Order: sequence, then structure tokens, then C-alpha cells
Amino acid sequence: MKEFLDFLGSQSPYDRLDPEDLSLLARKVDVEFFAARQWVINEGAPSLDHLFVVRTGSVEIMDRGRVVDVLGPGDTFGHISVLSGLPPPLAVRAVEDTLCYRLPDPRQVVAHPERLQFSHFNSLVARERLIATGGSSSRLERAVTESMRPIIWCDSHDSIRDVAVKLSESHQSAAILRSGTVLGVVTDDDFRREVATGRVPLDAPIASIASIPALTVNSDATAWSTYLHMIGHGVHHMVVTTPAGKPIGMAGVIDMVASEVRHPLVVRGVISTSSTLTELAEACRLIQPTMVELWDSDVSSTHLGAVLAAVVDSVFRRSLELADTPAALQGVDHSWLLLGSMGRREPLPASDVDTAFVWRGGGATSLSQEARIVRDAAAESLAGLKRCGLTLCPDGANAFSPDFGRPLDLWRTAIARCIRHPDEPGSVSLASAMLDARPVTRHSLGQAVQNQLLAGTYTKSFTGTMTRSALTNRPPAGFVRGFVVERFGEHRGRLNLKRSGLLPVVSLARAMSLNAGDATGTTPDRLDRAAHANLLTDDEAETLKGAFTLYHDILVEQEISDIRNGRPVDDFISTLQLDPLRRRHLRDSFRAIDRIQARIAGDPRTGRP
Repeated sequence: MKEFLDFLGSQSPYDRLDPEDLSLLARKVDVEFFAARQWVINEGAPSLDHLFVVRTGSVEIMDRGRVVDVLGPGDTFGHISVLSGLPPPLAVRAVEDTLCYRLPDPRQVVAHPERLQFSHFNSLVARERLIATGGSSSRLERAVTESMRPIIWCDSHDSIRDVAVKLSESHQSAAILRSGTVLGVVTDDDFRREVATGRVPLDAPIASIASIPALTVNSDATAWSTYLHMIGHGVHHMVVTTPAGKPIGMAGVIDMVASEVRHPLVVRGVISTSSTLTELAEACRLIQPTMVELWDSDVSSTHLGAVLAAVVDSVFRRSLELADTPAALQGVDHSWLLLGSMGRREPLPASDVDTAFVWRGGGATSLSQEARIVRDAAAESLAGLKRCGLTLCPDGANAFSPDFGRPLDLWRTAIARCIRHPDEPGSVSLASAMLDARPVTRHSLGQAVQNQLLAGTYTKSFTGTMTRSALTNRPPAGFVRGFVVERFGEHRGRLNLKRSGLLPVVSLARAMSLNAGDATGTTPDRLDRAAHANLLTDDEAETLKGAFTLYHDILVEQEISDIRNGRPVDDFISTLQLDPLRRRHLRDSFRAIDRIQARIAGDPRTGRP
């Protein structure tokens, strides 16, 4: 009995019951065992008078023979049939040996059944859950220590020949050496690039071709964060160290991801070795095919977005290196920033590249002659991105526009005005853009603008206005067959999921994390921070994170399909082409967001008057 109470009491929605009702329900639990591949609910089964809660193991939800969801411990199923009195719409089969709690209709058991807010959205048809049983993403979520290899040590004075023999005999691809107080690393790529080409003789010391200092990763990092770090730096190996800095192993990209995936590191390597903008443009032609291949290999949409952002970072920096620096920027201390979804590291495959520019210099106004000259130079620099096939923002969020290209002093003036007069036209949009900003060059200079915005959390009128603005981005409220869709024109019968789904969650996460005092990071990071500050409940944060993942997943899936088939990419989805479960999840998520927004609208802690 206690085991039933403890488990149900820790799961949604049963955790909303008072102790008396929870005890009544726990007394009605029957435990059922289902062997792997055994049907729990058959296709075409009659109406159910009981529901199930997964205790251990997992079950798959089947729609006409196709797996549409995978449920694990704590998930409820069968409740749709119980509550509606209709036959179950989907079949259920055990993935592995599974224990379930079988419960009668709770309306006949508990005194307050209205507290059990069952939701289809409670178990998303999320790609991350479908691949959690062993796809590429699940491998990448493991600790990096599970993928590391033993260290092969060498002395900095050892000959290249001797180290090559040692690596060959140990079947390893990298060795570590000490150079004074720092670590160095030498890899098979160094041998190919420096020795095989004849540039360095075999008898030279190994330190002559090693990378010093070596990049390191803490042993408590995930394989995924390590992998992303490798993409960002264009390396294939990192030294794994303890928190105290002691080397304990070597992490290699091949050990962490499936070999059949076209690695973004391959693209990153071609990008970094491009010697002209023409070669860089050719390298960028690999980006979209690589995104398609990663998706086909079960990399989740959010992970794919982070990889794409890292690759775009490298393209941006390399294009700046290869282009002749315009005369107006020579000797000028400046910083380039990425904005929007690229800045948050959560772009879609076809996302635009939004940019801003900060420089140290004079100019009494943003329209001064000097400012115009610098912005023209910024536009010339961004032409390299366009040559590489990346799309600049069509709505004006570009470094060469007066709003997004300013000297630091004028940025400070503009941000101070946003904070003091947040209701002025353009203040919220500028503040929102710069809160999402991420410097890609001269980090400290670019970060100065965002730091000033974060200081605005002490101004209640500013945070209140940002919150009110976020709450104006509402999900669909009226439904045509369950959805708000376009009624006329080329998008008739379709839903703009980016505007109706992603925007309300992203803007709310930004405002809540701003109220919490730190608006950096991804949308899920921001939601976690707001929950930690008690501005959102844990359940609200999880609901919003789940909604964000659902919308991002659907949009990525559609964009990948458009790219694969050579179709124009847009943000509109055909709701009728979604399977029934996803349509229900969309509808439930919209309603859940609406409820959360209504609750926040009356919360004085968010800076609202």
C-alpha cells in the first residue's frame, strides 16, 4: 500500500490529490505484468472501465500498426476511453517486460476527481521519447566518461616516429603529452597533415605537431555537450579530466556518435580549411544535407538546432577571416553578434541569420557619417554570408541597419532608454532581440550591451512591460476542427506554428527569466531558471518545455521534408496531415499555455502593476 501511495503521489496528475483521495485510489490498485511484445490494449478493443499507469518498463502506442509514442514509468494510458466511454482510439503494446498499475474509473473512487486533469499532452509524441530507447540522441545524453578511451602518454621530446608506433600498437588515434604545466594532444589528423605531407620529418619531436594547450572537458559532462564543443572548435578529440584537472581519458567523436551519421565535424573541418570564399560557399552546400542525415539518424530537433547554430558560428567567423576587412573597420574594436533563434542556439533548418554590430568609436548619433560608413562596411562583410547561401533577416534585424549597428556608447544610450521608457514604440522589440543576442567575436564587448539589459531587472516598469508584451503572444483560442487556421489565401487551412506556438513560449520564457535576473541561454534553460526562482511552478515549466519541444519538432520535421523534396520552406503546417495524437497534443498544449499565461497575468511578482 505504501509503495502505491509513494509512487502515485509523485506522478502527475495524481500528485494533485489530497492525502485522503490518494489513499482511496491506492487501495484500488491492481498490479499487472505484461511480457515484452504483449498487447496491453488490442486494436479495436471495446470501451475500457480501467486505466493503466506504467510502473516499470515501457509501452508503445500504436496507430494502425505505426508507433506514435513510447510511454515510460509514471505515464498514464487508457484514460481517454475511460473518461469518454468510447473505445480506445489507439492500441498499446509492451516494449519490454512491463509492470502496470491498473486503476478503476477514478470518478467512482475519489471525492475530488476534478483535480485529476488528465491530458493527452501529458505524454507528448516527442521525437526525443521515441528515440530514448537507443537512438543517436540517447547515446549522446550519456556521461562522456562512458565513451572515453584510455590515455596514451608520450613525452614532448619523443620522436614522431616513436609516438606513431605506440599509437599503432595500441590501436588509438590520439596521445597526450605535457608541455611544462599544460597538456598537449597529438592526433592521427596531425600525422596526416604535418608528417604525411613531408612538412615535418619523422625524427622531429612530437611537440612540433601537437596542439598545445589541449582542449579539455570535465568528467561530469555529457557526451552531447562534449560533441557540441568539438563542433564549435573543429576538433575530433578532447581530454577528459576530473574536476581537479587530472586527465583520466580521451574522448573522440567517433566513439560518441553513430558512424553512419555524416558528422557536422566533417562540415566544420571543410569550413575551417577553406582558403577562399568560393571554397567556403562550396563547404556550406554540405550543411543542409548533413542536417537531413542527422534527422534521419534520430537526432532530436533541439540537438539538431544546437549543431546547426555551432556550424553557422564557424561559417560566420570563417567568412569574416576570408573577406578583406573593409577599410572602415581596420583598427576598429568591434563585435559581431547573432540574434534570434541562432543566438539562443535553437534555430530551425531554414532559419534566417539575424545579426547586430557593436564598435568602439565616436559619432554623436546613429545617423552620423561615421556610423553610416561603419554600417556600410558591416554590410560588405555580411555579403560573405550571403555568398555561402545563408539568408540574412528580411525583417531588418541586420548589423547594417541603424537599429542594430551602433557604437557602444549609442547602444548604451538606446538600452537605457528602453529600460526607462519601455512603452515607447520599438523598445520591447529591441530589448527582446538583444536579450537573445550572442557574441561570436570579441565576446566582452558584445556582452556589455546585454549586461546593461539585465541590469534593467531592477526597474519594475521595464520587466512589467516585457511581461505584458510576452502575454500578448497568445496561442490559438478559437478552433476550426480543433485549430485556428488561415481561412483565405495561399495558406488556407494551415496553421502558422512558429507564430502561434513557438513565439508564445519563447517570449514568455524570455520575460520570466528576465524577471529572475538572468535571461541567457536557450528557451528550456530560461524556463528552468524561472521555475528555480518560483516564478513558474515546476509543472508549468515542464509543460512549457514540452510544448516548445513539440512545436520545434513538428517544424523541423516539416522543414527537413521540404529541403529533402526541394520545396520552398515556410512556417505553416497542414494540421490535417498530422496524426490524431499530435493534433490532440497541439490542442492541449495551446490550452495549457493559455492557462499559464492567465495565471501569470495576475502575478504581482513578475513586475506587473
